[in-house]
Amino acid sequence: MSDDLEILLTNDDGIRSTGIRALYDALSEHANVTVVAPASDRSACGRSISHAVDVHEHDLGYAVEGTPADCVVAGLAELGPFPDLVVAGCNEGANLGEYVLGRSGTISAAVEAAFFDVPAIATSLYVPADDETPYYEFDVTTDDFAEAARVTTFLAEHALDAGVFDHAAYLNVNVPLPDGDPAPIEITRPSKRYEMDAERNGDAVHLTDRVWESMDPESLPDPEGTDRRAVVEGRISVSPLTAPHATNHHEILEELAAAYRSQ
Repeated sequence: MSDDLEILLTNDDGIRSTGIRALYDALSEHANVTVVAPASDRSACGRSISHAVDVHEHDLGYAVEGTPADCVVAGLAELGPFPDLVVAGCNEGANLGEYVLGRSGTISAAVEAAFFDVPAIATSLYVPADDETPYYEFDVTTDDFAEAARVTTFLAEHALDAGVFDHAAYLNVNVPLPDGDPAPIEITRPSKRYEMDAERNGDAVHLTDRVWESMDPESLPDPEGTDRRAVVEGRISVSPLTAPHATNHHEILEELAAAYRSQ
């Protein structure tokens, strides 16, 4: 990785999170890194955008009173320098499956970069949860992000020159917790599982993502080749993805359009 490489680093957990510091320290050894990140936790906000945001100088760069998408637009269009690569993360908690792609602030930062024609890497750490403790209550340390920082630095160093982004707008990277030995990379596709549920309780409706209730490697229903299976089984999942979404033209819809004109 050349020292002349410019990287814009952002996230959705907030500029004070352990994950963004881990990536900043690793990437800064090989590139010029400017952080433009939310001033507070803006997880699961998708590509929400603001009309105006306050910006504060920070020892890493800039703290923005807004969303990850705000940060990317502000960073690329104004705060600069204009980067060769946008990196989002490292998120505490995995971003797995098709349905997460539009919900995650981490992924949305990468998608926003794609509309600027800037390649991006979104990196998340898979933190296994159990019935008693959700992933966001685990005490994750800087050392837990070591593998995520290592693979993100590797991809930032090699993917641009290798031509990876000639075929992908961004990479969705999910990394298991380190277990001593470096984890292998598997090129994956997003899982199609969707198990959102809702239950009314008085005046409230409680929404539950039940996908995370069936993450046992021995009984995982996701097929081979998916991001979820790879990371649960201890491999680094890298999904090469495109933005914007493709349009699927087909004859039936054309026939309906013709019928509408003839009414």
